Amino acid sequence: MLGPVAGGGPAFDDDHPPAKELIADCVHCGFCLPTCPTYVLWGAEADSPRGRIHLMNQGVNGEPLTDSMVEHYDTCLGCMSCVTACPSGVKYDRLIEDTRAQVERRHPRTPKEKALRGAIFALFPYPRRLRLLRGPLRAYQATGLQRLITRSGLLERLAPTLATLDSLAPRLRTVPRPPQRVPARGPRRAVVGMLTGCVQSAFFPDVNSATVRVLAAEGCDVLIPPSQGCCGALSVHNGRKAEAQRFARKLIDTFEQTGMDYFVVNAAGCGSSLKEYDTLLADDPAYASRAAAFTAKVRDLAELLHTLGPVAERHPLDLTVAYHDACHLAHAQGIRTQPRSLLRDIPGLTLREIADPELCCGSAGIWNVLNPEPAAELGARKAANVLSTGASLLVTANPGCLMQIAAAAQRQGGRIALAHTAQVLDAAIRNLGPEALLNAR
Repeated sequence: MLGPVAGGGPAFDDDHPPAKELIADCVHCGFCLPTCPTYVLWGAEADSPRGRIHLMNQGVNGEPLTDSMVEHYDTCLGCMSCVTACPSGVKYDRLIEDTRAQVERRHPRTPKEKALRGAIFALFPYPRRLRLLRGPLRAYQATGLQRLITRSGLLERLAPTLATLDSLAPRLRTVPRPPQRVPARGPRRAVVGMLTGCVQSAFFPDVNSATVRVLAAEGCDVLIPPSQGCCGALSVHNGRKAEAQRFARKLIDTFEQTGMDYFVVNAAGCGSSLKEYDTLLADDPAYASRAAAFTAKVRDLAELLHTLGPVAERHPLDLTVAYHDACHLAHAQGIRTQPRSLLRDIPGLTLREIADPELCCGSAGIWNVLNPEPAAELGARKAANVLSTGASLLVTANPGCLMQIAAAAQRQGGRIALAHTAQVLDAAIRNLGPEALLNAR
């Protein structure tokens, strides 16, 4: 295996480079172009899926890994909209993931890039570290300092990355952590393990609580081992393969002896990675078969609920709702109809579609932190389309999307409440009325 290269050597080593046969599947038809966020923003061929595949082809044919090549790989959001749009079935998701692992191992980052990425990956994949931020963040919000800094505009001019993080921070509420096991209400239909997540558990604990209540109401015993950690999604999506594998092994160790029928995920980005553990650990003789067995049990929350069918009564919610397809739910997992069906089954709820649903909101894991200006442009597009629906509530299934669209809508002066699909179902089952959702944030 070759070490890091600064240019001059071949772009890729022999450890899972982007596969030539997958590259050859691309016929450069252009169907991906209007669905690719970076191509829509800049109109540059090299920042389109087929352009990046062309660069991968240069790399596998011996061209060096140049700074320019890496920049185009880095600017990909990994939204996988192109995978949905491609008539040839090109596995761009596999190609970009393998390419990014090569880049992360072999491309020397600048000190600034190293520092930012190092800080992100020392914090975001660790739920306990994120929870330590809750106290200072709550004080920052409660004292009015956040509003003062936002109005001044100084942070946005001097430190766009910090400004992005500041704008994304949700309003925090104290929510008790769920117990390790929650029994089904009524006859038990399934035993499910549940991922509590990193950002989800630290900043959206109410979503996890709602998820547990809905699952229990639908006849599921819910298992929540407190020792669980990160699933590795952020790491694998950013080329940090070895790190992602460590997280995956630990999660498998934590859950595989619980006797669960399913492993439930309520965050789209996490779910897409968990469903690929079999690929991530395919070369590990100690975990390959265990990863495949684990992957077979992974279900998105809406996916599982739709399969089980409802048993808990839904009470009316007189609401007009806009549903946003999180990219890693719609494109990576192919889950579109299930959450819409669950929402439409709620009496009194009116569901409205959002224009340009295939286009990413600009969150994309940590992409909006690494690329704050273009992310803000994509967020503004999405927020404008959401607000134009006239809905009073935006519903989606990913914490990053919730934070990104909320920040963008606020910048536009728009007002719309936000909720996870689990929270809407929870409100309907518990007969809380629409106010519980409209006044939550």
